Amino acid sequence: MSMEWHYICTECGRTYEIRPEIMICTHCCRHQEPGKPLRGILEALADRWDYDPDQPPTKFLPVESRHLPPIPVGDTPLWAPPRLRRRLQLPGLFLKDDTRQPTGSLKDRASLLVAGLARRHAIGEVVVASTGNAASSMAGIGAAAGLTVTILVPETAPPAKIVQALQYGARVHLVAGTYDQAYDMSLDYSRRTNALNRNTAYNPLTIEGKKTVALEIFRQLNGVPDTVFLSAGDAVILAGVYKGFADLQRCGLTQSMPHVVAVQAAGSSALYRAWQQGGFGAAQSARTLADSIAVEIPRNGYYALQLLHRHRGECLTVSDDEILAAQHILAAESGLFAEPSAAAALAGLLRCRDRLPADQRVVVLITGSGLKDIAAARKGITMPTGAIQRVEDIL
Repeated sequence: MSMEWHYICTECGRTYEIRPEIMICTHCCRHQEPGKPLRGILEALADRWDYDPDQPPTKFLPVESRHLPPIPVGDTPLWAPPRLRRRLQLPGLFLKDDTRQPTGSLKDRASLLVAGLARRHAIGEVVVASTGNAASSMAGIGAAAGLTVTILVPETAPPAKIVQALQYGARVHLVAGTYDQAYDMSLDYSRRTNALNRNTAYNPLTIEGKKTVALEIFRQLNGVPDTVFLSAGDAVILAGVYKGFADLQRCGLTQSMPHVVAVQAAGSSALYRAWQQGGFGAAQSARTLADSIAVEIPRNGYYALQLLHRHRGECLTVSDDEILAAQHILAAESGLFAEPSAAAALAGLLRCRDRLPADQRVVVLITGSGLKDIAAARKGITMPTGAIQRVEDIL
């Protein structure tokens, strides 16, 4: 007997069928305020809970496996980096390496499920607003699925991510403005064309797809880690991690929930400010080299704040200099080259290492490849100058 799934509003508890035209709660969205996170975020729940950790996580999703495109998303390594463990004196440190996804970022987990929903309902086009990773991810997964993918990205998006999306055959449009403006324009586009919208948080399946990273960590560790560090922009990865472990609890496989530390760039810290102050104030310009978490209005903000309070998680900020330092430490000490937004998670660990017990099992989510943003990575290193003419010049 298969599981039956439905959506439930994270604010009012209303339930909905899982259909492509349903994205947010039709009741709570009436209370949407300009410049604030989305109201009426929906979460996918099953009528019964039956999950075998030995099965692929895709067996525990609200879109049947037969609709998912044939591309190997998920099952990424959980590293045990010996040199980094010694440096930090954390013998239980692990790196969850989602740079190994087909398009180089954790966003593929969400894109796979969105593409599956489109295929289930014979929808031929998906539209997405992105700072770059969700765009290249949806483009790549969409190519495998045979979908037309329309992308809106800020004109400041890293060229490597734009090139990647174009190579996959996506229609890429540069927006003269911020990610938040691109987000609003993509919603207008989907309303006018009936293209399925993949926008993070707005599409409930973006949270559901990202929960698979928690399911994999549970299987790879044979249990729940003590602490998980993750970077946060719109805070959908945060919701996905909590959702994965909550689903494992519903199945009776564990009673534990990790301590989740959401790390934001100091120049893009809306979630942190709300966590500190108890609510979201006026939006502030996002200024950080970590483009994937450069968000003025975290669309999943209300639900993320609810989850952090419910599970006693925490939020902290790190500077761009700390992010660049962490990026270099990660690469030089483990061989894993992460983009700045991914390295922010390690920067958060470095910031609060002194208060972590040495015997903790700690997982750092590495969400995107450093090859996606070489320009930012160059700021943390010294490039060689001049060219040698003979080997004696370097002896």
